[in-house]
Order: sequence, then structure tokens, then C-alpha cells
Amino acid sequence: MERSEIRGNHKEITMALLQISEPGQSTVPHEHRLAAGIDLGTTNSLIASVRSGVAGTLPDTGGNHLLPSVVRYTTAGPVVVGQTALDAASTDPLNTIASVKRLMGRGIEDVKSLGAHLPYEFVPGASDMPLLHTCHGDISPVEVSADILRVLKTRAEQTLGGELAGVVITVPAYFDDAQRQATRDAGKLAGLPVLRLLNEPTAAAVAYGLDHGSEGIVAIYDLGGGTFDISILRLNRGVFEVMATAGDTALGGDDIDRVVAQWIMQQAGIGDDAGHGQLRHLMQLARAAKEALTELPATPIDVSIDGVDDWSGTLTRAQFDELIGPLVQKTLSPCRRVLRDAGIRTEDLQAVVMVGGSTRVPLVRSRVAGFFGREPLVDIDPDRVVAVGAAIQADILAGNRPDDDMLLLDVIPLSLGLETMGGLAEKIIPRNTTIPTARAQEFTTFKDGQTAMSLHVVQGERELVSDCRSLAQFELRNIPPMVAGAARIRVSFQVDADGLLNVTAEEQVKGIKSSIEVKPSYGLNDREIETMLKDSMAHAQDDMEQRRLREQQVDAERVLEALEAALAEDGDRLLDAEERKVIAAAAAALQLAGKGSDYQAIRQAIEGVEKASSDYVARRMNDNIRKAMAGHRVDEFESP
Repeated sequence: MERSEIRGNHKEITMALLQISEPGQSTVPHEHRLAAGIDLGTTNSLIASVRSGVAGTLPDTGGNHLLPSVVRYTTAGPVVVGQTALDAASTDPLNTIASVKRLMGRGIEDVKSLGAHLPYEFVPGASDMPLLHTCHGDISPVEVSADILRVLKTRAEQTLGGELAGVVITVPAYFDDAQRQATRDAGKLAGLPVLRLLNEPTAAAVAYGLDHGSEGIVAIYDLGGGTFDISILRLNRGVFEVMATAGDTALGGDDIDRVVAQWIMQQAGIGDDAGHGQLRHLMQLARAAKEALTELPATPIDVSIDGVDDWSGTLTRAQFDELIGPLVQKTLSPCRRVLRDAGIRTEDLQAVVMVGGSTRVPLVRSRVAGFFGREPLVDIDPDRVVAVGAAIQADILAGNRPDDDMLLLDVIPLSLGLETMGGLAEKIIPRNTTIPTARAQEFTTFKDGQTAMSLHVVQGERELVSDCRSLAQFELRNIPPMVAGAARIRVSFQVDADGLLNVTAEEQVKGIKSSIEVKPSYGLNDREIETMLKDSMAHAQDDMEQRRLREQQVDAERVLEALEAALAEDGDRLLDAEERKVIAAAAAALQLAGKGSDYQAIRQAIEGVEKASSDYVARRMNDNIRKAMAGHRVDEFESP
């Protein structure tokens, strides 16, 4: 695919175009709506747009296309975003926020799990969302991201000469519902009309022009500053179908920098009690070394902070590769899994596309080439490719390309479902289901006369709710009172093109509804998605046995509750003392068995209650029939 390089220091000459039309045709031209694609990255962010039919990233007034994703807050003056903020990171670390993408959609406990290396002061917010304590006040990660987006918005509107009609913001394919919602909220806070959230691997495929007549299967390996994604896409005449996706939302270039920074600390004799400013300086040195070793066999490193801990040394490419080898290897495990989930082999792939600035590292490229058995595509600048793809999609969604029939079909990364009795997770939408999608399932009440139902939405692959992540809870009230099991509650899950979830519960008799847009205040922690999938396979047999046990325990509870209600109603009238004693003994045995973990024992105890109460059940049925026929003739019940 041909692409146009955008140079920074140049002047643009614009000319008014004379509209010419054929006689009898309208002279009103098609209105071109200004649209843009935004790559809100961990390390750098970009904005791109389609101009004169060509998609390209937009520079600032200095000709710089990359905007460092760094925000500095001060007591007086405006918020500083970009390179100027980055330059102040080591001197004012607590007020200078970098890599905020890693904090999006996470709870305070999730943030703590990222480690003590984060050079910020966190305070809990009204919800579980962590706030960063700065001299400007307590700031949420969503607000920090919004400040970055505002700068990109201003850049685009100044360059394009008008307000944006819509934008597409890219997100890692493995972002969960909370992280996606946080990204959309940041766009809204920045005053951006967000048309869609687009998975970064899909955007990269669009940028490479794989939509133009291409058919086949491609892999998108995306290693950015803070996240890693691997996606398998099937292309067929302009339709992008994501077959499977995997990754790690806490693995990227930041981790490579951190490993190098720790090596520098060891060599320089710097202890773990280093201050925030010193840690920031070391991270900057590590990043500079990483970038230098992309081209050079060795690079010098000089550490000097206020004349303390002075050290000079050299880091070779071989040493660097040894340091980061385990991190690069860690990306290959999701690659194996995604191939298995998609049901393909490496030889079935048409191409492997590299995305993200961290893919410039030679060891990354060589390991990926070795794993997939082919050289990956690296033609387009890996920093810009995602923004360019997003710009093409934004141009289509804004209505500027009415003849383009490109269709993007992404998938959800983890199963979505509900908690049922016994703490079981009932999957409604399995992972790797193509979105947008809608699924529904009917549930019922557990107790007689139940007029309300609590619905607990969960995400994960395990059979028990305790092993999954809670997303949201809501209630359906005013259910008509009925006997247990008679009510019909239809629960519908709808996942939109952005991967955001809406759940609706409707009682089928009176049509009473309750719904919730799932907006959890935190996302999955560092290794939770990876762990969920591994655990679901490693514990599959145990989980099924646990599920069978829980279901049997729930059946035991139902039998006991139904028996207790019946005895309270007419037990004294229909049973003599000896019969009641036999039934009570069977019920006690079932109650005891239900507290245990022996599936067969519970089943046998249920059968014991059914046998002990069989005569009683028959009498109740006959008694109810007599009551129903009282005052009526038999021929009134005969069929016509």
C-alpha cells in the first residue's frame, strides 16, 4: 500500500474550488464532515484524518506528530500536556502524570497490584476509582486522559479548519468493559463526539489496506507502551472478522524500561528507597537506552542526580536482550492461545502485522518472526499505523465515503453472564463472540410469592461466581407473586460495537422491566484476564464437578423449602404423628447431606425425602382435586 509521508516544516496552500455541475443537477456539493482517528496511547498519542483521500497523522505547530501522553498540573497556570510536561517528570514527579492508560478503568486495589514503582500518591475516590493527588487537586485517570484528548482535538480543528463531526478512539483489543467505558467517558469529557471505540489491531489492519480486495487470515501483534494484544482477523471482501483475541493489559514498553532501570540501579548501587524524582530520571535513562539499542550494538549510560549516586557504564545489545528476554517470551503464550482459539496454525496466516512502538526492539521482531515462521510486516511507522486506521474508519462513519462497504466485526475478550442460585456463573455470551451482539435467556423465581429478583452480572470463564469478576448488580421489582418456578424473567444482554454492555430484565406476564448500562468503576488487574483463561482450562474438570454439586445442593434447598411450606399448610390435617416423624427424619438427612460435598449422598437423600413423602404428596393432590371440584358436576370438566 502506498502512503504519503507527512513532513513537519512545510506550508500548506489552500485554494477555493469552483463547483461545476451538469445542467439539471444540484449545485450543492456533498458536505464533507470533519472526522479524525485518535490513538490514545500509553507513551504517545496521535490524531489522524483523511485529507484529499489520503489518511495521515496531523502535526502540531512545531511539526511534531507524536504527543507524549504526559500531563503536568500546576498551582497556577494552565495544564501542561506533551513534551514540556515530560521534561518536568523527574523534577516534579507527583504532579506529572505519565502512562495513565494503565490506570484507566482500574480500582484502587488493582492499581496497588501494579507495584510500588508507580511514582504517584493515590487516594480513593467516591467510587472504587483511584484518584491521583496533585497540587491541582485530586484527579482521576479519566480526567488526565481527557486533558490529552483536548490537546489533540484543538490540533485537529486548527489544522482542518473547523469543528470535528466525529472521532474514532482506539483501545487495546483486550480492554475490558470498564476500561472501554473509561475511555469513552474521557472522550465525552474532552468534548469529542465519539463515533466508536475501535480495537487497535483492527485499526492497524485497515491502515495496511488489507480491506482492499484482500482475503485470508492475518495476525496483528500489537506491543505498545503499556499493553499487549494479539488478534487473528479473517478478511473477506471488505469484511473484517476478528476470529479471536488475547493479550495482557499490563505488559508493554514501560515494563521493558523498568527492567533496564532496575539493572541501572543495581550497577549504580541505588537502593529501593530512591525518591520519586530519581525513579523518573532512571526510567527516562532506560527508555533512551532502549531506543538507542534499536540501532546500535551498545550505548553509554550516565547517572547523575544532584551529584549523588554518580555512575557511568555501558549497556550492550546482548545484555539488553538477556534482560528483556522473559518479557518478550511472555507475549508468545497469548499468541499460542489465540491460534488455538481461532482453530488455525501459523501456516494458515497470510500475514503478520507489527503494531506499537515497542515492536521496534530487534529481539521482539526476531522472536515474533521465529514464532510465526515468517517476517512480519513493518512497512508503516508502528507508532502511526493505529491512528491512520482509526482515521479511515472515522471518515466512513462520518458519511464521507458512502460507497465504502467496509464492515468491522470485533469480539468480546471474556465471557459475560449472570450469577444463579448456588453461586454459579451462567454464561450468556461466550468469549470471542462477534460484536455487536445480543443474547437472551429466561430465568425463574426460587421461592413462592417472590416479588423481586437481584441480578448480578459477572465476567470470566470459571463455573463459580467467586472465580469470576463482578461487573454490576441491579434489581427487578414488582414481579407478580407466583409459586416458585412459575415466573418467566427474560434477561437480555446487548453488547454494542464498542464492546460496552447493557443488561435488561423483563417479567413476561406484566412486562415489568429493569435495565442497567454496565459501568463498573474498575477493570481487571494486571494478570487477571490471563489467569482467568488459564484457570478455566486447568480447572475445567474440577469446575464441572463443583457446578454439579452446587446444582444438587440448590435442588436440595428447593425440596426442603417446598416440603416445609406444604407441611405448614396441611401437614397436621393429612399426616399422623408416625408419618410426620418419618418425613422429618428424611428431611433432616437431606439437610445434613446438603451441607456436605458428596454429590451422590445429596441425590440419595433427595430420593429418600421423595419416597418418605410420596403418600403425603398423593393425598395433597387428591385433596386439591376435591376442593377444585366442590360445587361442580363431573360433566363440566369433560372435553367438548
